[in-house]
Amino acid sequence: MTLAARDYRVLYIEEPLFEEGAEPDIRVEPDISGVEIVTPILPTGLSETRAVEEQAKLTQRVVTRAGSRVDVCWYYTPMAYEFSDTIAVDVRVYDCMDELSAFKGASRRLSDNEHRLLDVADVVFTGGRSLYEAKRQLHKAVYLFPSSVDQAHFRKARRSDLIEPAVQSGLDRPRIGYFGVIDERMDLELVEAVARMRADFQFILVGPVAKIEEASLPRAGNLHWLGQQEYRMLPNFVSGWDMAYMPFALNESTRYISPTKTPELLAAGVPVVSTPIADVVRPYGELGLVKIAASPHDMLAAIEASLSAPKELWLRGVDNFLAGMSWESTWSNMHEILVAAASLPRLRVGMAPALSAARANHV
Repeated sequence: MTLAARDYRVLYIEEPLFEEGAEPDIRVEPDISGVEIVTPILPTGLSETRAVEEQAKLTQRVVTRAGSRVDVCWYYTPMAYEFSDTIAVDVRVYDCMDELSAFKGASRRLSDNEHRLLDVADVVFTGGRSLYEAKRQLHKAVYLFPSSVDQAHFRKARRSDLIEPAVQSGLDRPRIGYFGVIDERMDLELVEAVARMRADFQFILVGPVAKIEEASLPRAGNLHWLGQQEYRMLPNFVSGWDMAYMPFALNESTRYISPTKTPELLAAGVPVVSTPIADVVRPYGELGLVKIAASPHDMLAAIEASLSAPKELWLRGVDNFLAGMSWESTWSNMHEILVAAASLPRLRVGMAPALSAARANHV
């Protein structure tokens, strides 16, 4: 959306904020990226039906104030279709980044809304090969766009002069790190087992805890839960790691994930070991760019092997794979598809009803 905002007006509709005694209203805030952040404000205590009705009214108000026809409605979640289905629009895009219905706490209405959205969408983008294979039978125009990477940002981690955050700089080595949301997709038993097997290794986990209790996180002297950090600071954290790991659970919520952090960690120049997530095994595992391990014993063995192995040849393979891989290229290709679908010379107004974290790079 940041790239789209360089040329077009982009209104990004967030999840509503519920405030005691509030009148339904909208808050529009320009972001440094150029995207306009639209947040509905609703009173607490509304039923689900009333909340959707009020969001629909507020969304229509946003469209009216924009003073122009909406060319594109871009959905990161089918739930947004409930309050934007009456908007007159040239192209509806369903950008499917995850199988959200499999996530903990997912709305019972999510699957129904996805069926409705697939019926009307002109274009479907998928954020990984597993999702593409699952969705291409459901729509006539499904396109695969795996997660890309901001290489300039994450390659900063390779610099020797980058200053480490104080919360991490005093830890012993070797350090094995992870960044991302910590939720039901993480195999906490695996995290604990690996940490206990090597008490002299430091395991650093950066990211917010969501949908699980913090009390459920395993505790050990060499397990360091550092909480949510700013995106701009991620290279500073990674620069102080000897390698990274992705200890994802193998369950319904991870069946279709294509972790954006995979190319980000590779761009940062740290070796990576992951559990056998399908979209990590193919292509990263098959090409030898990421080590794959399912059990605590195998993961620890992969970590130990990576720590002692020379990096030069591996890093050349990483850079060859990432060459030409960018969000700019992804947006350019998406844009061509949209222009063709809309039969327009160019896009004038983009609108993206979406969940706030749907494109977050740490998910």
